Amino acid sequence: MELILTGGAFLIGLILVLISIPPIINIARDKNLFEPFDKRKVHTKTVPAFGGVAIFIGFTLSSIIATDGLSFDALKYIVASVIMMFFIGLKDDLLIISAQKKLVVQIFAAVILITLGNVRITNLQGILGGGEIGYFTSFIISLVAMVAIINAFNLIDGIDGLASALAILAAASFGTWFHLTGHIQFAILSYALVGSLTGFFMYNVFGNKNKLIMGDSGALIIGLVISALVVKFNEFNILKDTNLVIKSAPSVSFAIIVIPLVDVIRVMIIRILNNRSPFSPDKKHIHHRLLKLVPTSHIKVTLIILAANISIIVLALLLNSTQLNVNIQLILVILCGILYSIIPSVILKFKLQKQLKSEKAVSQL
Repeated sequence: MELILTGGAFLIGLILVLISIPPIINIARDKNLFEPFDKRKVHTKTVPAFGGVAIFIGFTLSSIIATDGLSFDALKYIVASVIMMFFIGLKDDLLIISAQKKLVVQIFAAVILITLGNVRITNLQGILGGGEIGYFTSFIISLVAMVAIINAFNLIDGIDGLASALAILAAASFGTWFHLTGHIQFAILSYALVGSLTGFFMYNVFGNKNKLIMGDSGALIIGLVISALVVKFNEFNILKDTNLVIKSAPSVSFAIIVIPLVDVIRVMIIRILNNRSPFSPDKKHIHHRLLKLVPTSHIKVTLIILAANISIIVLALLLNSTQLNVNIQLILVILCGILYSIIPSVILKFKLQKQLKSEKAVSQL
């Protein structure tokens, strides 16, 4: 029965998205609603930015339908927060709003999850030697973590297939563990997202004339749902009441979303060091760097980054089976993520230096 519910959530989400995208594209064309060009965009033609509408429809309806009859108190607050993310993202896709206004709504949505949905971190599980924490500390840590994850997935959405592929990997990883350990409600939630994003991915990457991108309305939904899954994954592992318990849950959960998180932190630090707003746009993300090394091939860049993320997850699971302290495991995962994030920039710098030396040698002839 549980497999039917989880699989049903996936299929309903997939079918709803596949059905809803064609009319969404037709409406966007009829109303001339396209993603505007600017210097940061990597697309060479106008593309509708309303994939988030399909993702919203697929995820919310499949989650509600598949969990019907199950006790799932947190669902109404998760859906309420998703609705908030959807509409602020849709407004940004249509009108362009400031990062500060989006941040306020992100914080409000996270507060709803934490206070009303009780989706919050209650135990540090050995991180910095910490254990169970008080409500105020729990609130602050949970809020910071959720907002960071929301923005990480929003900002990694820069090329075709990348944000959706990384989110599919994350949701499938968490969802499989939830399913195997009997947390069926969150398994359904996870695979509702996987199914919805799979449908979107097909149009986003292989759509040709029927191509569309997810826009902020989709990216913000993804970030919010993944942040809730991260928190619940860590919380369920506190109990250690199953043979499939993840002893170093903080390290493994960080590994699952390491690429978006490390990338957004790295880029924001660079902006701050350059006396710029951490929310100011640029082309310093890992996918922008890789796109210069693998020009015109979004899918290749997406697969490279996806493979890197998978390798870090495998590393975290291997470390989890050792006796290493959770802090050491987390540091190793973070260092691995940082290494992957800077490799493209190092290669580009080396190629530029080599090119300059070659040009200088030619000019001296």
